Amino acid sequence: MEGCWKVGPTMSLRKSPTLTAALLASNRRKAKKSTGPRTARGKAWSRLHRLKDGMRSPEYIGLLRALLDAPPGRVELTAQALLSCKPVIHPLFIELAEMSVQVEIEICNEHRWMREHGK
Repeated sequence: MEGCWKVGPTMSLRKSPTLTAALLASNRRKAKKSTGPRTARGKAWSRLHRLKDGMRSPEYIGLLRALLDAPPGRVELTAQALLSCKPVIHPLFIELAEMSVQVEIEICNEHRWMREHGK
């Protein structure tokens, strides 16, 4: 096509700063300030940041397995025990525990209804 310019990779016209001793020292001071989470709670929470919603984390999978293996009628107590010993309570964990308890209640209600109606 006549009159069209071919667009190639753009190059920055900004000159890169020369690394002086003062600039290196400044960069080192700034790096020491950003060390990441220091508390157990912060570290546990940050482990879930790399995941979109935390559902693939080992902590979540462990909680799910424990709730699925809980004895009948003990899901709520199991959830409370598991969540109380965690250094961080992620909203996703709480939601899983609440859903598990609700499912157990619905199963119990269904069994009660079936007993009452002779099915």
